[in-house]
Amino acid sequence: MQKVSLVEFKTEWLEDITEGNPSTIKLGNRFAQKIINQWLELDEYSDDIIICDGTGDGGIDIAYLQKGEVNGNGEQEGDVWYIVQSKYGSAFQGTSTLLAESTKFFDTLTGHRTRLSSLAEDVTERLKTFVQNSSDKDKLVLVFATSDTMSDEEKRIVEDIKILGKNKIGQIFDVEMVSIETIYNRISEKEEESEEKLRVKFNGQLVSSGNELLVGSIKLVDLYKFLKEYKAATGDLDLIYEKNVRKFLGSRRKVNKGIEKTLLEKPERFGLYNNGITIVVNDFSEEDETFYLTEPYIVNGCQTTKSIWGVLVKKLESGGTGFSEELEAYKSKLEEGIVVVKVVKVGAQGEDLLIETTRYTNSQNSVTEKDFLALERDFRNWADQMAAKYNVYLEIQRGGWESRKALQKQNPSITPFFEEHVNCFDLLKVYSSGWLGEAGLAFGKNPPFSPGGAIFKQIVNDKQFGLNDLYAAYIISKEAERFKFGKGAEKSTRRQTRYLYFMVFIELLKDVILKAELSESYNDKHYYTKCILNFYKPENKGVFKELQENAIQVIDEYMISGGENSYTKEPKFLSSGDINSFLKWEQLGKEDSTPVLKSLIGDYKRLLIRTPSYKDIVKCVKESKNID
Repeated sequence: MQKVSLVEFKTEWLEDITEGNPSTIKLGNRFAQKIINQWLELDEYSDDIIICDGTGDGGIDIAYLQKGEVNGNGEQEGDVWYIVQSKYGSAFQGTSTLLAESTKFFDTLTGHRTRLSSLAEDVTERLKTFVQNSSDKDKLVLVFATSDTMSDEEKRIVEDIKILGKNKIGQIFDVEMVSIETIYNRISEKEEESEEKLRVKFNGQLVSSGNELLVGSIKLVDLYKFLKEYKAATGDLDLIYEKNVRKFLGSRRKVNKGIEKTLLEKPERFGLYNNGITIVVNDFSEEDETFYLTEPYIVNGCQTTKSIWGVLVKKLESGGTGFSEELEAYKSKLEEGIVVVKVVKVGAQGEDLLIETTRYTNSQNSVTEKDFLALERDFRNWADQMAAKYNVYLEIQRGGWESRKALQKQNPSITPFFEEHVNCFDLLKVYSSGWLGEAGLAFGKNPPFSPGGAIFKQIVNDKQFGLNDLYAAYIISKEAERFKFGKGAEKSTRRQTRYLYFMVFIELLKDVILKAELSESYNDKHYYTKCILNFYKPENKGVFKELQENAIQVIDEYMISGGENSYTKEPKFLSSGDINSFLKWEQLGKEDSTPVLKSLIGDYKRLLIRTPSYKDIVKCVKESKNID
């Protein structure tokens, strides 16, 4: 496969940022939102990103709170605040910009900068409360987002800023760097041959077992050095987990409480208590009693290595020139700690061996066979089928579309040549909010829809779920674009209600199915899919439009504050008064949890029957049983 260069990818990636000759502030806002969206893999329709950029921003261009989830062990994970300093193009002047902007942020958080905009003031108050109430599971991360990758000198300044921040704010403080190259590296095909392979020193005690396997151990401190060298070389530690299905189970940078406790209290016994890690590589070699790993990926031991990274960064990278007897004692015990390691050579084209290694080394209960196959095979197959049958590019990882567009510009004769694209993760949310009635959950959270999440499992464990369901979700998502949902909505009623719209649409469709004397199909999710595919035929577009417009009228009427059928009269809203949390409520639209919405939908079901085209809608629904 022809590979897109970073320069070509960057040009394509920036196209919609610079479109329309925007102002400098607008340009920066667009850049910041897009790069953080893709880096954190956020829902682009999320209303949780706070934009403060402008006069009085206090060193905060964007703020985003990632709430911790309850993990598989029933433990509450920590919260993470991401504070983004976005510097696009000439706005970034190297080390002077880094120092000036970080100082501005520290002054804001410590109360030495008081001339703030109302948005920045609100965020600052929330951050101060967060710092005061934080535990060692929480994080406050200052993110420098730049168009180009930082130089070595700039990276050293960032490390100094991290130490300074820990001294001013505490151990919860961290710094990250993200650039367009960070996104490019994540979506690049790792199997492709490249001119220069990443080669990292691995100072372990290993012995060979055949030509493809090394087994042994590595000291905790040496494993930490390996991770540190990897991050320095790539700029993104998360890349080392790209081949690990467990990377996708939940939020970023989770650590396991049990592993962390052992690392802190008894690091010398770590090798006895931990099952170890598995690394797959393109190649390995030994030079002067030191091993070198080419293109390494950790496929088992994601939580183990993230926990080691998180604990040792705090212990070893906090700065200070004084002497601590307690710290020296800890370092002494740490030197005795080891991790059991397997290094498997899969080669540059060894995907089958890679898949088998990852599958059998991830045998924990929270990773099922279906999880792994869905991630590595089903979605790739559906992407190929979507391309072949519908000529739509199914983007499995955010940023992939920019890469594909750049490739198409580079080679206009490439087949298939895509005009349309859709993000797969968003389609899962569209399907879940409509077909499964999970509108509140879809608007409020990402983990349940990620591989390993409850809703994801519910979808992929349905043996009938497939390409048609994804394409039907794409159809109603694409059709809904003309109603302009999201942050740029022309009507305030549609700013936060995209997923609720899909739920209402399917509810109206279900009633038509019932009225069409197809009661056996009333709860058949895949019959809804057949109906939508049939609606999308050119001859049926009129009845499709009728159903869509009735659904949007429900949304518009429901979202008028204080109206007769308004959300403001719902018992749940009356008890909280918070529209954001109400629309993210997991019970939104379910059973009798929102009686006003239920009654309003009932009214529109009756109104729909009286429309001149209702008989045509019923006819179309009946004919849908013939759709393959």
